[in-house]
Amino acid sequence: MTVFLSTLNQTAFLFAFIAIGFFLAKTKQIPENSATVLSKLENLLFIPALVGGTFMKDFTVERLSSMWKLLLVSSIILAVVVLLVLLIVKLLSKDKYIQNIYTYGLCFSNFGFMGNAVVSALFPDIFTEYIVFTLPLWILIYLWGVPSLLMSDSQMTIRQKLKNFLNPMFIGMILGMVIGLTKVSLPAWITSVVTVSGSCMSPVAMLLTGITVSQINFKKTFTNVGIYAVSVIRLLVLPLLFVLIARFIPMSETAYICAVCSLSMPLGLNTIVIPAAYGKDTSVPAGMALISHFLSCVTIPLLFMIIG
Repeated sequence: MTVFLSTLNQTAFLFAFIAIGFFLAKTKQIPENSATVLSKLENLLFIPALVGGTFMKDFTVERLSSMWKLLLVSSIILAVVVLLVLLIVKLLSKDKYIQNIYTYGLCFSNFGFMGNAVVSALFPDIFTEYIVFTLPLWILIYLWGVPSLLMSDSQMTIRQKLKNFLNPMFIGMILGMVIGLTKVSLPAWITSVVTVSGSCMSPVAMLLTGITVSQINFKKTFTNVGIYAVSVIRLLVLPLLFVLIARFIPMSETAYICAVCSLSMPLGLNTIVIPAAYGKDTSVPAGMALISHFLSCVTIPLLFMIIG
């Protein structure tokens, strides 16, 4: 129960920002383009600063030598999840577009915004390892998830897909790795800028989530059975299945925690943002984000209570 209450306290803190963002947007206290502005701040500044700052401080030769194990575990788990999901989604919907949305949501949780916030709050000592653990997820998102599932652009060349990796988060990570390994001494004001900017990631990400879900048609959302099914699979079935299987497979405690964290996060926001940019209906993905984030306030503490 102590673990449950401790985790609940942290998730309640984060969800308070979701409620604040929701309230501000619903009462029109903020401009209509607030979600766009906050999203750009997250992707251009706060996330790169958090990732880069973490690697600057914690990335060492000793940690580098064990990174391949995290990447291996992550890749194996991802492959199994993708295969399971491709079978499951055919039972949930016959519509190809909805199948793609379900597939993306189940394969890739909100391990970025939400996952970074939860891990940095609950397990700050292994945040570097968590970032490394999620690299295979990012790679598959850029090579398959976004172009094939959300954009439905099967004609995109490999070269075009690889260009997606030239983004601020990956650049910040590489710079952080170089600085961390070489132990370059930076001026105090630069370190402070990076640290403070990184600290903004979690609250701004939660505010952005609240603003995004405030635009949802609640009646349409709460009557869609498929949304509940996908949310339960994402929040409980997949992580609990991993916990069960992991009992029979030797792995480090760090890899185990990273896996549970990435698997137990709610459905992500990319399923809303990217289809919306192409004029597609976002009522289902928006509902998925709302329901799964609401339920995760309880399921995340529950899962960590189960694994102790």
